[in-house]
Amino acid sequence: MKSMLLFLFASATIATTQAQNFADAEQVMLNNQKSLGDDQALVIYKDGKILHQKMLGDFRANIQAPIGESSQWLTAALVMIMVQEGKLSLDDNVGKYLPIFPKWMKGYITIRHCLSHTTGIEAEKQGAGKLFQKKSFTTLEEEVNYYAEKRAIANNPGVWFQYDQIGPSIAGRVLEVITKKKFDRLAQEKLFRPLNMRVTSFSNYTSAISPFDGAKSSALEYTNFLSMLLNKGLFNGKQILTEASVAELMKIQTGEALNKSTPAFMNGFSYGLGTWLETKDGTVINCVSQNSPFVWIDYCRGYACILLTKKERSLLKRDLYDQLKTAVDAQLKSSCK
Repeated sequence: MKSMLLFLFASATIATTQAQNFADAEQVMLNNQKSLGDDQALVIYKDGKILHQKMLGDFRANIQAPIGESSQWLTAALVMIMVQEGKLSLDDNVGKYLPIFPKWMKGYITIRHCLSHTTGIEAEKQGAGKLFQKKSFTTLEEEVNYYAEKRAIANNPGVWFQYDQIGPSIAGRVLEVITKKKFDRLAQEKLFRPLNMRVTSFSNYTSAISPFDGAKSSALEYTNFLSMLLNKGLFNGKQILTEASVAELMKIQTGEALNKSTPAFMNGFSYGLGTWLETKDGTVINCVSQNSPFVWIDYCRGYACILLTKKERSLLKRDLYDQLKTAVDAQLKSSCK
């Protein structure tokens, strides 16, 4: 009996310790409900399984919510799938697929320029309380034609880095042309279904879809995508992206480009293809959104994490992200020196 009591006490102690592992991360969520909202879902993935979940309010990790700029990571992955299938090359000129661009002297912009925000096309206006002021369009084709016709080339492609929705939208339209399918349908067929992302969608029934920031997903489903990248493109035994494709996403793509426009939230990060690199060697990558979610992969510690809120928020501060990542990192040992 005494041995049994000791065993039960030890088991209870271990369980309590495990439950408190990410108490500091949960406290970041609680302390910042004014900024993040009452409804939040945190998911941490490591070693082939969900390591930890925490939900606040009436939000759940399987409920769909807007994912903002984290959408472009999905777009970049979808482009890489088309590259793997031989449908296009990252260094193809967009004029090869979109004749309207050569007509307006923009045909030499490449797919790589589009995914690395180095197209050189004049930026959209920024406004108070919003990252980007967007003109209303009914289709992605209409939007991209507008960039070709109405937006000037402010500098040669590759000369400067300018973070906005223009490049990802052009890349998305190229995929529509080469596959003869709408972007959201293509994403479902080639990316979301293979990753068991059943509630994830780019669909928008009131205006043009946005490959930059228009997707909706759940914390658990986006974790499927993160786990694929963490596991070198492999998901449930199926190679979604090749190791080479994952490496290309994580490679700094901006070269010597001048930093024309980077939101303060991302200061100090480098840029790959649809991907922010927190470290130059790509051991920590993210596709955080300034209004939700916070999402990143740490290859040194072997985990992925997402904090998703039920609604998009007003622009969030970088220190919130840093607090959360520091709290999670503290519980997981790094294999990097």
